[in-house]
Amino acid sequence: MAATRAGRTWCSTARSWSPTGSGSRPSAAKGPPSTPGTRARPTASAATSEALTRPDGLPVWISEVEPGSTHDLTAARTHALGALYAAAARGLPTLADPGYDGAGIGVHTPVKQPTDGRRLDVNTRTRNWLLRSLRCLGERGFALLTGRWRALQHITLSPNTITKIARAALVLTHFEHGYNYSC
Repeated sequence: MAATRAGRTWCSTARSWSPTGSGSRPSAAKGPPSTPGTRARPTASAATSEALTRPDGLPVWISEVEPGSTHDLTAARTHALGALYAAAARGLPTLADPGYDGAGIGVHTPVKQPTDGRRLDVNTRTRNWLLRSLRCLGERGFALLTGRWRALQHITLSPNTITKIARAALVLTHFEHGYNYSC
């Protein structure tokens, strides 16, 4: 989460993470689904989790995993926004993707394109570019977890089990990168 450690102030990045990857839609094993004698393959249960990372990309916190039908902002309100608002009151920003639009004070998201076909002005486009370029460093945290720990790639277990595996992977990632928990 956003905090001050060892005299250095750092911000956090909120992001929703889907550990199941692709393949959450049902499809037929052979032929169209209406063909007699065919069975649909089992579907992967999609899941989503909120995470906070340091600006250098090291993940520092992962929320409980929610069902995949849970919207990013709903999951954030449940697990993370209270702490992020407190951090914003101390002047620590949070950078988030467009799914968190309307999250509130201190959560910075890119401005969406106007629906009438107009282009955003140069200042807004520059702000969006800066937010996205800074947030990409936070995305590294998810690459560290899912790229390093194969157990998190295309996982189809229950949300409670995924939570335990993801948090264990987080602790192992902290150990691997020498993250110090002391304040």
